[in-house]
Amino acid sequence: MRHNRRQFIKTLIAGGMAVTLPVRSVGRNNNPTLTILHTNDVHSHLDPFPPDHPEFPDMGGFARRAALIEQLRQKHPNLILVDAGDIFQGTPYFNFFGGEPELKLMSDMKYDAATIGNHEFDNGIPHLAEQMKHAKFPFICTNYDFSDTILKGKTLPWKIIEKGEFRIGLLGLGINPDGLVSPPNYEGMKWLNPVKKGEETARFLKKEKKCNLVVALSHLGYESAPDRPESDVKTARQTSSIDIIIGGHTHTFMKKPDIIKNKAGKDVVINQIGWAGVMMGQITVSMTREQPTILATQYLIR
Repeated sequence: MRHNRRQFIKTLIAGGMAVTLPVRSVGRNNNPTLTILHTNDVHSHLDPFPPDHPEFPDMGGFARRAALIEQLRQKHPNLILVDAGDIFQGTPYFNFFGGEPELKLMSDMKYDAATIGNHEFDNGIPHLAEQMKHAKFPFICTNYDFSDTILKGKTLPWKIIEKGEFRIGLLGLGINPDGLVSPPNYEGMKWLNPVKKGEETARFLKKEKKCNLVVALSHLGYESAPDRPESDVKTARQTSSIDIIIGGHTHTFMKKPDIIKNKAGKDVVINQIGWAGVMMGQITVSMTREQPTILATQYLIR
């Protein structure tokens, strides 16, 4: 794993991959584009890694990411910024401050939304609820039912963002905490089947809310572990209304997005961008009448 990561970092060059996506125009069409910037599994790495780090020398850091985001915002007016979970846990910043600086800095970067990873539960639901006060962006949790907890009403099951001709429906899919999180730390929360709940919500966003693009922020993991039936690949194959899955949890460095046929025979784009904030992903969706396309780019944070 370590060798693969080093080799990936050495050989990576920012590049793209174009695939067809079923994006439907809702108005006048002048070939507009939507830019989706995304992160996952940053794990409280506010600072860059040291220059002598064996895997990520002098890479990462919130300040560098913020500068890159600002540059990209100047170039791309239709832009959203999202995170696929595990914002917390991994450095002394979390041990001492419990997640406050992470959420405040992400708010300063103007994140539009995030979903909850399993490590957001590490200090329990009451702690998570307290830290959420520092976030100026919503946490989207489609298959986590917090009705019987202090988090009731503090997360969203879905969110719609309009950027130009794009009406984007966002949903959030969380992994089963059983076996990953101490039971007292998620007491009262109900985990719902992510495939069933994800498809139900995505269909609602497209049919009822007239979204022309549905993006799932997923912390299920790219592929299933032997003891974990849920995954991004399974979700893509067993649903028909999700267009893009921005993944997390497995810390997967993907050289290019994976393209999976859904149960309707249409393409679903899956992307994940490793961990620790050493990279940020960009997915650009171009809307045309003839051939809607998506272009994926990766940025090293250094």
